Amino acid sequence: MSGEEAAPPGSSAAARPGGWPEVLAVFLRLGLTSFGGPIAHLGYFREEFVVRRRWIDDRAYADLVALCQLLPGPASSQVGIAIGLSRAGYAGALAAWTGFTLPSAIALAIFAYGVAAIGDPGGAGWLHGLKVVAVAVVAQAVLGMMRSLTPDRPRATMAVIAAAIVLAIPGAWGQIGAILLGGVAGVLLLRTAPATDHASLPLTVSRATGVAMLAIFLLLLLGLPLLAAATDSQSLRLIDAFYRAGSLVFGGGHVVLPLLQASVVPPGWVTNDAFLAGYGAAQAVPGPLFTFSAYLGASMGPAPHGWLGAIICLAAIFLPSFLLVVGALPFWEGLRRRAAIQAALRGVNAAVVGLLLAALYTPVWTSGITKASDFALGAAAFLLLFLWKTPPWLVVLLGAAGGAVLASL
Repeated sequence: MSGEEAAPPGSSAAARPGGWPEVLAVFLRLGLTSFGGPIAHLGYFREEFVVRRRWIDDRAYADLVALCQLLPGPASSQVGIAIGLSRAGYAGALAAWTGFTLPSAIALAIFAYGVAAIGDPGGAGWLHGLKVVAVAVVAQAVLGMMRSLTPDRPRATMAVIAAAIVLAIPGAWGQIGAILLGGVAGVLLLRTAPATDHASLPLTVSRATGVAMLAIFLLLLLGLPLLAAATDSQSLRLIDAFYRAGSLVFGGGHVVLPLLQASVVPPGWVTNDAFLAGYGAAQAVPGPLFTFSAYLGASMGPAPHGWLGAIICLAAIFLPSFLLVVGALPFWEGLRRRAAIQAALRGVNAAVVGLLLAALYTPVWTSGITKASDFALGAAAFLLLFLWKTPPWLVVLLGAAGGAVLASL
């Protein structure tokens, strides 16, 4: 154990700056070993950076998690970016993201090459097994999010209304509308909860830098669709679709499923079978679920695809996280105290549960459960995940094997 790791509580270890290679090494190890999804990732981060290394104290870490839960995008990756920023500046932020993201992104891009080598993925029993496992994974995510984000009647009702809106208006506009409606409903109906305590974050970003980052975020969010429509560039279409998904996803990685499905399947960039097979495989790798974008980029029918497509889609979906984390930090202290912001967040989170509930029905259930044996396999996968607490990667392997066996019968 290093001297830094052995530093006693209250020492200045957290205040001493480090270098980006140190940050990269720590996050690369986490990227190779952090299974279990965003909640588990946040637990790994707390153990590593609050308890073991003392780069940040517990109250500041809790407040940082709260900020990243408020922002759209992958919360665990955003927390990692902020910790890297506090430790080694902007190079540290990039190093933290690279180390945590690269292992699973490379693994999923390689998996995409394997699917392409097989040919039509719809005919492979083991790939259908992955789609069935996706049903169990999303069902578990819906149940967990319902317990934490819709614990009362008003928010549960908002979730169901959001699901109905998304199912009635397929595509990105229905999802965006449901999220906005949830935020408005939260401000109107959910302002009774008391404001939570907060702590100052050990991050120094000027307000001018914050404004510049937020301005770039909005400029890209509004300008990329216009630019993509005005040109014939497939690369710009990819950047627009994945940047928009990274900008609008609240509530964790699983919620990216409906936004990405609406972006890449209807235009024929990726088949629905390949999409769901990759989503199932994404449960078997460590790190953030947003690295599913690397699989999609590598699987694209029109160019760019392969490794270039994977890099474009991966960078585009994570870029909003960088811009939003750096942009929001200078203003977080003031926003955190506002009851309206907290109420809107509660409403948005309830709508997010509705989005995932709608995604559980279509495309996940309708594509994965086509016969009684699929239902039995999906129920077994859910049992392993939910009650037996089996590691997701093992459930994925068992599901793929089960799908292959069922296809051979």
